[in-house]
Amino acid sequence: MKLILGSASPRRKDLLAQIGLVPDAILPPDIDEDPRKGELPRPYCARIASEKAFAVAAGPEDVVLCADTTVALGRRILGKPASAAEAAKFLVLLGGRRHEVITSVAVRRGERLWTRDVVSVVKFKRLSDDELNFYLASGEWQGKAGGYGIQGLAGAFVTWMQGSFTGVVGLPVAETAQLLAAAGVPLWRQA
Repeated sequence: MKLILGSASPRRKDLLAQIGLVPDAILPPDIDEDPRKGELPRPYCARIASEKAFAVAAGPEDVVLCADTTVALGRRILGKPASAAEAAKFLVLLGGRRHEVITSVAVRRGERLWTRDVVSVVKFKRLSDDELNFYLASGEWQGKAGGYGIQGLAGAFVTWMQGSFTGVVGLPVAETAQLLAAAGVPLWRQA
């Protein structure tokens, strides 16, 4: 059995290490991540994680771990911004408001799939022009849902949070460990 991480995210690899696991391979899938017309954030996130898991080539006994993180403001999906201007728009929208961060985890072994959605609620402060411009210039917004990573500079913008910190980063560790154990991955053992 090989453990395959279907993600290019270094954060997910680091979070997996928190439960003592190092993937045997890292194979990020190439799928269309555009939301469907009228698709709500949580079903969207769950669909993308599952599609990623089935898009990774693996042997019948290999375990594939994929996840998707989505920032939702009400029914609106704030994906990975395509530009600094879009990141600024997202950050201004989030300022002074609560939003949900949904991370869906999908674990596949053969044709069997285990899934879990973890929803956290985050509140951002309203950003000053200096804070916004500094953050945009840092480039940390790139490749991150909603245009921010809580584990970086944007952590200073969070005034309140309820839920899973590791889920907001991109891989809820406790729930992921449960899914991997269900798929037969040995956890908490000496190498």
